[in-house]
Amino acid sequence: MNTDPVDQARRLAHDRFPDALAVLLAGSTAAGRATAGSDLDIAVLIEDGGETHRETIRFEGRVVELFVHTRAGLVELFAVDVAARRAVLLSMYAAGIVLVDTDGEAGRARALAEANLRKGPPALEPETVETRRYGLTDALDDLTDAADRIERLAVAGVVLDAAADLLCDHHHAWIGRGKWLPRRLLEADAERGAALLEGHLHLCESGDPVRMIDAASEILDLVGGPLREGYRRTWPGVVEPAAAAAAPGR
Repeated sequence: MNTDPVDQARRLAHDRFPDALAVLLAGSTAAGRATAGSDLDIAVLIEDGGETHRETIRFEGRVVELFVHTRAGLVELFAVDVAARRAVLLSMYAAGIVLVDTDGEAGRARALAEANLRKGPPALEPETVETRRYGLTDALDDLTDAADRIERLAVAGVVLDAAADLLCDHHHAWIGRGKWLPRRLLEADAERGAALLEGHLHLCESGDPVRMIDAASEILDLVGGPLREGYRRTWPGVVEPAAAAAAPGR
């Protein structure tokens, strides 16, 4: 049996989705970063009337992540990607290897994905940036003061996420989670992103937080600087309904 991942993906598309409008192989395999244990990320476009869903299967011994969408479902999920500022499905269609393209459907989906990627994610609202500045300021204070090594590592993760999010927003760039966080961060700002990542690595290896604090503080300065006293946020209508729901007789 041929175990080449691209050939495996083609066989799966033929066997499982013979009527698909488009099938694309994405992820690490399409990007040339696959290892022997890499799974296959496969996007499948089907006719409206079918079921938009995600499913994990095993095919010829390899784990496969299926992202199946109708035309309407694909448009909706592209919009979800944009709103979340994460270009997961958009990137799959923009950069995936086309395995099936019925009447140009893959090309049209790719063009739509590329247009969204060029436009970029929506900017965070000023109030949201303020709240995240406050959160990063607080986390940096905790990181500076943390004496316990385990607590320091936990807080460093919060600092990494918060600083990366603010830096990507500053550059109108897509964000990422997991292994995509460093990739998106370096795409957004190679110099400051690398300083933050290397500071985090140095902290994890040595316990010394100074380099990470310096890198995150520089990012914080880009978006208005530290925020402590003067920060105030209200949530109208949230506490009252919750209290009413908990009242006796409810």
